Amino acid sequence: MDKLNLPDFMKYKDRFSRSGFVEKISRIAKRAGVKLVYSALVLYYTLESNQVSLKDKATIIGALGYLISPLDVVPDAIPIAGLSDDLAVLIYVLHKVWGDVPEDVKEKAKKKLTKWFDDDEILDVDDVFTNDPNDTPI
Repeated sequence: MDKLNLPDFMKYKDRFSRSGFVEKISRIAKRAGVKLVYSALVLYYTLESNQVSLKDKATIIGALGYLISPLDVVPDAIPIAGLSDDLAVLIYVLHKVWGDVPEDVKEKAKKKLTKWFDDDEILDVDDVFTNDPNDTPI
């Protein structure tokens, strides 16, 4: 992935909470789009995996804290651009851990999408990454 100009999302790790995450995703799901929600869910469920290092879990918590924080670089209330910084942070972290994400986590995240999206919308997550995340970025 090309070097992105990302905010220091690690300073948001103290803002992460499971209830805050669930509330935020439920509130923004349709506006955010299926790929952002899928990326967030994969990272969220990856926290439960023992296949991911503690260092990577800390990075995930920072990214999810950034997502749910009302104080980020581009406020979420700004149409279209408001969630672009959140998506960039999620994709950056997802690239880092994708190889360690178990298939059952990916399926669990995809199944949860049915709460907010139609089947045809969910098909869009199939191209989030191939086995090599550098091949097909979002």
